[in-house]
Amino acid sequence: MASKYASGQFWVDAFDRALATFAQAAVGALVVDKVGLLDIDWQQTASIAGLSAVVSILTSVSFRGEPAKSS
Repeated sequence: MASKYASGQFWVDAFDRALATFAQAAVGALVVDKVGLLDIDWQQTASIAGLSAVVSILTSVSFRGEPAKSS
């Protein structure tokens, strides 16, 4: 039985979820600030969103789901 980590689809899906998480966290950080476009602290917003994306990848890796099925 092949490891789920050997599957290219696993990594595509994991990074797809991480990208969605990044976008959601960035929007959340922008909404919480309630500031104008020119007043946004982009570095802090990117930091929050980046950390969220890293946590998403770590969650995907640590999830004990079924291993990839070979075709």
